[in-house]
Amino acid sequence: MDTGAREALRESGMDTPVRILVADDHTLVRAGLVALIAALPDMRVVGEAADGREALRQVRLLQPDIVLMDIAMQGLNGLEAAGRMRNEFPAVKVVMLSMHANEEYVAQAIKAGAAGYLLKDAAAAELAATLAAVARGELYLSPAISRQVVEGYVHGGATGLDLLTPRQREILQLIAEGHATRAIAARLHLSVKTVETHRAQLMQRLNIRDVAGLTRFALAKGLISPTA
Repeated sequence: MDTGAREALRESGMDTPVRILVADDHTLVRAGLVALIAALPDMRVVGEAADGREALRQVRLLQPDIVLMDIAMQGLNGLEAAGRMRNEFPAVKVVMLSMHANEEYVAQAIKAGAAGYLLKDAAAAELAATLAAVARGELYLSPAISRQVVEGYVHGGATGLDLLTPRQREILQLIAEGHATRAIAARLHLSVKTVETHRAQLMQRLNIRDVAGLTRFALAKGLISPTA
């Protein structure tokens, strides 16, 4: 880390080293991030998670300063996990990782409470700069993203996802990932009838009539990745 980033961390008001949780469902990507952060003198990885639910459990247990989290993870994606972290642990700062510079993805991340948005093709120096900025309380967006466009989008009208409850968004993701109704009910500890009701309601609110349409919508909104 350069001198400026190191000084920024020390002036951020947070204890050093900054404690970081890394959440990504790709083992090699997660290992690479851990190795990069371990090389930064004022930061320490305190835990890892392979999906959104595990990330939430780790945050409750470890109470890190920053969560570096993939936006598209199976089961419970980074957007939903970030929203829950914001409600339960408002002091924890979340940096979203994504392959996409799409403004809508970024806007959804900010609405979920993310303090940073880092593209996965960023250089290692940008990772250090991102963590330093977020540690001192700033909103950090990768330079490839137009801040003006994102701010305009965030303050604009509601998007399709805004029409859904957190539970409906969770069920939408699981449907788009190919899980059957009974499997979703078992995973979420709900009755089959309750899942069917949520499914019917989210289809009505989104004006989408089939699973293929739901899958396309979830992909466009960043709830799932093209490889999910």
